[in-house]
Amino acid sequence: MNNYLSLFERLVNAQVYGLSQVEKQAVLLPVLNALHQHHQLHSCEYRNIVNQQTAEVDNLPDLPFLAVRLFKQRNLKSVPDIDVFKVLQSSGTTSQTPATIYLDKATSARQSKVLVKILQQTLGRQRLPMLIIDSPDILKKPEFSARAAGIQGLAFFGRDHTYALDENMQLNWPVIEAFTKKYGQQPVLIFGFTFMVWLYFLTALKHSQKRVSLPQGMLIHSGGWKKLVDQQVDNATFKNTLNELTDVSRCYNFYGMAEQVGSIFVECEYGHLHAPVFADVIIRDPFTLHECGIGKQGIVQVLSAIPSSYPGHSLLTEDLGVILGIDNCQCGQKGKYFAIQGRLPKTEIRGCSDTHAAEVL
Repeated sequence: MNNYLSLFERLVNAQVYGLSQVEKQAVLLPVLNALHQHHQLHSCEYRNIVNQQTAEVDNLPDLPFLAVRLFKQRNLKSVPDIDVFKVLQSSGTTSQTPATIYLDKATSARQSKVLVKILQQTLGRQRLPMLIIDSPDILKKPEFSARAAGIQGLAFFGRDHTYALDENMQLNWPVIEAFTKKYGQQPVLIFGFTFMVWLYFLTALKHSQKRVSLPQGMLIHSGGWKKLVDQQVDNATFKNTLNELTDVSRCYNFYGMAEQVGSIFVECEYGHLHAPVFADVIIRDPFTLHECGIGKQGIVQVLSAIPSSYPGHSLLTEDLGVILGIDNCQCGQKGKYFAIQGRLPKTEIRGCSDTHAAEVL
């Protein structure tokens, strides 16, 4: 474990998006090899699943991986119960079984540390007045949901936290108007889950025939797009509608999941998702599971240097995506950049946006 911690610190001191893919693999792979060894030693479930593959690998695509849905079916953890600091439940509709993620204090602290390092590249270091497109009631629920975790994680980057929705998920106009009156001509941070921003904020604004003017605002949003795609709302439509109704022109989506909190992939100004130094993405053929080349759609595998309390460092998701390029995005950020293109057929809805959408529609 000491070896892992020293290797992880090398990542913390590296540039978040400044290493080429070759340079990044040189610092990320040893961390993931160390995590693989750690989880084999401390999780019998993980050890049985990967067939006791003990050897270190020489390339990121050769790392063993777990199917992400195993966290809905097994209690996967690599720490004794006494060290469990927090239990995170992934988003899930009433009919679904949520994933259960066991966190110790060290993993939780690394999640926060990495999230700060990644988002500071987009948000800067100044804490801005923050408008949250949700109800404050979400934080009062006894279970620690992925939705609540997302709000708490992003809240660190803001101040004067203001919730735009009331307990009935309706626009709280007195609160919104007070916020815009106070901060309307200042830089502000807006955060919400994608579908909820669309349904409860933008669509509600349109129906009320009102506008909110925050010309120096920046929206950070995340969550599933399935319901929006079903309504023929793509990324461009989302951003155009946001600008029309709020004057907000800076809008960044990020890709992440409860099973790898802290490791997020943030959109650049060209609309591409980027892998930071702490994480990576591999696209695999749905039939052979071999690595796909640039431009070929496949199943998304995500890698993270963070989790030591549970074996979530190498996960095969149920999302479809494509690598768009490596080291050559116009934004100047190095490493892989990619796009998420949907879900595998006949997989359950997941993601804070989509599961909430399934409950209300």
